Amino acid sequence: MPKSPMPFFWYELMTSDLDAAQAFYTKVVGWTAEPFDKAPGMPRYIVVNSAERGVGGLMTLPDDAAKMGMPPAWVGYIHSRDVDASTEAVQAAGGAVHRQPDDIPGVGRFSVVADPQGATFMFLQPNLADQPTLPATTPGHVGWHELYASDRQAAFDFYSSQFGWTSAGDFDIGEMGVYQTFKAGPESGGGIMNKPPQLAVPVWLFYFNVAAIDAAAKRVTDNGGKLVMGPMAVPTGQWIVQCQDPQGAYFALLAPVR
Repeated sequence: MPKSPMPFFWYELMTSDLDAAQAFYTKVVGWTAEPFDKAPGMPRYIVVNSAERGVGGLMTLPDDAAKMGMPPAWVGYIHSRDVDASTEAVQAAGGAVHRQPDDIPGVGRFSVVADPQGATFMFLQPNLADQPTLPATTPGHVGWHELYASDRQAAFDFYSSQFGWTSAGDFDIGEMGVYQTFKAGPESGGGIMNKPPQLAVPVWLFYFNVAAIDAAAKRVTDNGGKLVMGPMAVPTGQWIVQCQDPQGAYFALLAPVR
């Protein structure tokens, strides 16, 4: 019996300057920010909202991660009905467990893991009931998930077997090889490709929806960020730009028009 897809559904920025990150992303993506203080003893956490719903959170990079050399980065949470079982399954399939399952009071149960090639992601088993699924094009939400892998086919096989993701077709992208697209539910999808040589390790990149790409790209540079690639058109007819925020975290933007 096919596995019910387990999509990404929450995104978190770990940054070296929380106030600066909040100012940057609210201007660039158009999010509204609010402090989250429902978990006693939890480090300062900023929830970013769009379309009257939380998209993700911003927090200061933990000291232990910073000491290990982790740069500011966006990470994604995959929805799990049983974090302990999901974590064990990833480890059994050759992945790594960076933080064993633990509880966040008032939020849910989570863990930090990596796929067999080293790309980090998290699980979250939320306490609250699931919210209705929003269209993938909802402004401010993640419209595309992109994995830069060491072995594209092996990566797809891993996520497909673990989380019920299905192929949405693949494309020849010339010297960069094959781009494997996938569906992770009715309104969640993305692509997997072999990483370019300049990327030291496999990593996920998340594309936030904006109204028009040129105006959004200008907001990035006007507020101290950098454009890494683009603007460029993609086969869907949409436009993308890949960026780096002022603290060095990579992210991308996706728009229906230039």
